[in-house]
Amino acid sequence: MQIEYALNAVKNGQPSVGLRAKDGVVLSTENIASILFEDQPKIEKISKHIGCVYSGMGPDFRILVKRARKIAMEYEMMYGEEIPTTQLVTQIAAVMQEYTQSGGVRPFGVSLLIAGWDKIPGRPLLFQSDPSGAYFAWKATALGKNDVNAKTFLEKRYSEALELDDGIHTALLTLRESFDVGMTEDNVEVAICNAKGFQRLTKQQVKDHLGAL
Repeated sequence: MQIEYALNAVKNGQPSVGLRAKDGVVLSTENIASILFEDQPKIEKISKHIGCVYSGMGPDFRILVKRARKIAMEYEMMYGEEIPTTQLVTQIAAVMQEYTQSGGVRPFGVSLLIAGWDKIPGRPLLFQSDPSGAYFAWKATALGKNDVNAKTFLEKRYSEALELDDGIHTALLTLRESFDVGMTEDNVEVAICNAKGFQRLTKQQVKDHLGAL
């Protein structure tokens, strides 16, 4: 039953899109600021080449981000190098699964899209991790409200030959499928992950990309 609640929180959450281009990964999401809340990013960096976005419950996301950063930091201290994306994903998925089985805690009401760049062999990676603890690799996918429309749109538009710039364009067009209002640099967040690392686009960069749609 509780898993149903968690999955519903994801289904009704803000739309998020992840897309793997030839030379990197794009994450994009809706972030409608509220005067009641401090401005909190929906896309977070975990380590130099890994970051994530979510759909679902914000407080749960922040707990998982903290946990993911701790896992990444401990790995780096132990092995002297950045944690491989796949390893981080499996560990975070295990944490999420644990919360479906332990008494006294409820499952996390979020699904994550995790973007990474593995230095060897130099490739972009995109994973989804769900409240149940299940995780999958994707070329492109969408979460949150209207995800079915967004996925249908992605199926038509996505190509493995896409480069990062076109990937941003496609991700924003996909996100627009789920938007109830006009998209602006104030209600859209975009991040990219490539060989240089994971970084969020500035509002000006987002504005420029939106202007090109």
